[in-house]
Amino acid sequence: MNYFLTEEQQMIVETAKEIAHKKILPVREKYDHEGIFPWDIVEALSEADMCGLYIPEQYGGFGGGVFELCLAVEELSKIDGGISLAMAATALGTFPILLHGSEEQKQKYLPGIAAGTTIAAFGLTEANAGSDALGMKSTAVLDGDSYVINGTKQWITNGENAQVYVVFAKTNPAKGARGISAFIVEKDTPGFTFGKHEDKMGIRASSTTELIFQDCRIPKKNLLAREGMGSIVAINTLNYSRPGVGSQALGIAAGALDDAVKYSRERVQFGEAISAFQAVQHMLADMATEVEAARALLYATARTIDAGEKKFAKESAMSKLFCSDVSMKVTVEALQVMGGYGYMREYPMEKRMRDAKITQIYEGTNQIQRNEIALQLIKEAASS
Repeated sequence: MNYFLTEEQQMIVETAKEIAHKKILPVREKYDHEGIFPWDIVEALSEADMCGLYIPEQYGGFGGGVFELCLAVEELSKIDGGISLAMAATALGTFPILLHGSEEQKQKYLPGIAAGTTIAAFGLTEANAGSDALGMKSTAVLDGDSYVINGTKQWITNGENAQVYVVFAKTNPAKGARGISAFIVEKDTPGFTFGKHEDKMGIRASSTTELIFQDCRIPKKNLLAREGMGSIVAINTLNYSRPGVGSQALGIAAGALDDAVKYSRERVQFGEAISAFQAVQHMLADMATEVEAARALLYATARTIDAGEKKFAKESAMSKLFCSDVSMKVTVEALQVMGGYGYMREYPMEKRMRDAKITQIYEGTNQIQRNEIALQLIKEAASS
């Protein structure tokens, strides 16, 4: 479908496509097998001025929004959904600063992120606080002009490779969700170390580690927003970032569809290409329809956010939910089209399926997304 992209937006798509095919395609198998963080791809994105697509021009960015970020992440994910996370997860760590940072904080951190010299990460999840993220145990105690943080964050994307982290901890445990605050923590701060590098099923080119805080002292000025606003910072951030997960999932699905169509035209059985078989045609037709429907929902959501609408939590959850469910379904069906070849590591399809699964889990499981959608529907009905 024609989504009537501007000339600049079309240029973003073409640039991301070129990087994906020239830089990512030759190394994706190696990076997946060895779990290598894609520093060379980050450098390529930096050289192409792609790292600051969603960051205002006054801080050195492109001046776009969520939509421009989604366009780039989708195109990169068509080739490798794990490598694209270097950009997408940095956006997750950047949105709290964009949305709630002081002018001083924005001036200090955003230019480096926009230039691609700084990678960001988002430290919310803990071992016993996943879907119940507000049940975290990490604490931050004010001591003079500093906060002292103690606790451990788990499964943090960009892990030890980031330079800037937005971390959530309880400043007043007695207040529950209203006792959580958000902080900017820089790498190499004394008392801040990393745990094990997780050995994952998919997105293996993306680093995932624990963040460990042992009497980690940070300046009081590194508090984001105000004390006690951490849950609001987290919720607002996830509402902005979930379309990014949707675009990653969409890209994985779109890449799988492309591979399946190409393979169906080349694979000959019973004397003709399997694309001539109605059973295969119907599978391809269903996959194509679902991918296009997912893209329409995602793009509409991203444009709604960028237009300045105040309420979009429901649509954000919908786009993440639908795109990731489509991604899992399409990669499974595409692998079925390829049969035994799809199951072999010689072909990228089994990797696409492994990568797709995480999009149904992180930044809120799809069960949590359904809770959020239903909650917003009920609120809207009550207020109408």
